[in-house]
Amino acid sequence: MLKQEDNEKITRSGPGTPLGVLLRSYWQPAGLVSEMPGDRPVKAIRIMSEDLVLFKKRQGWGLISRYCAHRGVDLSYGRLEEDGLRCLYHGWLYDGEGKCIEQPAEPEHSQFLGKIRIANYPCVEKNGIIFTYMGAGDPPPFPDYDCFIAPEEYTFAFKGLWDCNWLQGLEGGIDPSHVSFLHRFIQEDPREVYGQQFSEEVEGTGKKLSMLVGESFRPDIEVESADHGLRVFAIRQLTEDIKHVRVTNLMFPNAFVVPFGNSKVFTQWHVPIDDEHHYWYMIWYDFAEVTDKETLLQQRLEGVTLPDYRPVRNRDNNWGFDPREQEELTYTGMGLDINVHDQWAVESMGPIQDRTVERLGVSDRAVTANRRMLLRAIDAFAAGGQVPSHPVSAEEAAALTGPLAMDTIAANDAWQSRWIERETERRQASPWAAKPGAEVSVDA
Repeated sequence: MLKQEDNEKITRSGPGTPLGVLLRSYWQPAGLVSEMPGDRPVKAIRIMSEDLVLFKKRQGWGLISRYCAHRGVDLSYGRLEEDGLRCLYHGWLYDGEGKCIEQPAEPEHSQFLGKIRIANYPCVEKNGIIFTYMGAGDPPPFPDYDCFIAPEEYTFAFKGLWDCNWLQGLEGGIDPSHVSFLHRFIQEDPREVYGQQFSEEVEGTGKKLSMLVGESFRPDIEVESADHGLRVFAIRQLTEDIKHVRVTNLMFPNAFVVPFGNSKVFTQWHVPIDDEHHYWYMIWYDFAEVTDKETLLQQRLEGVTLPDYRPVRNRDNNWGFDPREQEELTYTGMGLDINVHDQWAVESMGPIQDRTVERLGVSDRAVTANRRMLLRAIDAFAAGGQVPSHPVSAEEAAALTGPLAMDTIAANDAWQSRWIERETERRQASPWAAKPGAEVSVDA
């Protein structure tokens, strides 16, 4: 359990809060390229309790305050022009840096516009997601993580709205033991569908991952520090001689990286809208094959309503809970989409989980390790110190690679080396990740 003041410290992300200052010092997803309207690429967004408007510039993207400095009018309805957004009320024009560059109703000789600048944040597009830097000073360089350096045709990006605090979503993603229960099928998963997590066979077992983890429900969990944050091992004893090894990661401060079948991995960020709602953003990448983006997009869109990307199954309809399905098919009774299972788990805790009354066990090692890291980082950053996964130079950014995420099997006495060998083999066979003659290195 946590003290109340610590629970507040790691959940409150508004402007000026200790957590908010830390999160703003990292690049954060602000929107999907695919969600920006083609005829008028302008959209109001809310991130960490700030109301902003995202729009297409002549080159790149602009992100500025949603409200005009003049009389507070909503700029998300403004006229998109070549040089920026023009307020509908009196014609003030703002560029992508938030500077007012025209005030047509003011006298021609007026220099008033030079005094006007609204909140603005730089943006960079990476594999279908528009990232923004909302911190002080110059933004850090992007790390060489797989999700950023994979060729665009091998990736797919999406998002979803969850009605709870960001940390609940993140902690679900770094909890390796819940998959044995929350995502279990009473009968075998009936789907053979492209892009469905847990539906692929784990290489060398003849079993889908959903069945394998359901049968082996008491993994040994090990957690180690890494340059990107944390590396988490869930080790399941399959036979007297063979283990299943699942390697996942915390990508500090608010993302995780998990394997998705034998050749795929995804990175997922949990980004506060405010303290009681957040978006998850995902970049899904394939080491072996070009992604079928259209199929993946249509599958995902079937489960949400636009423009907010709110899941069709949600608190208002009890997440589609069906007691007969719970008895006969799925552990949750909430359909086949495991995103809904995760959503229910974290939303059902309430908007902000009360961690002062929880009781954590050995299976929660990754959750407790992350909380300790997050609390230390908040204090260290406030004091001007270094924090994890925060490069200050191009050299440091280039050294942040992976993170490595893997599902494999191995002999009891060889699992520590076998998963690295398997990762090396996968990368050497990849059209884009191959480094001839190189082996994967794992930071301590």
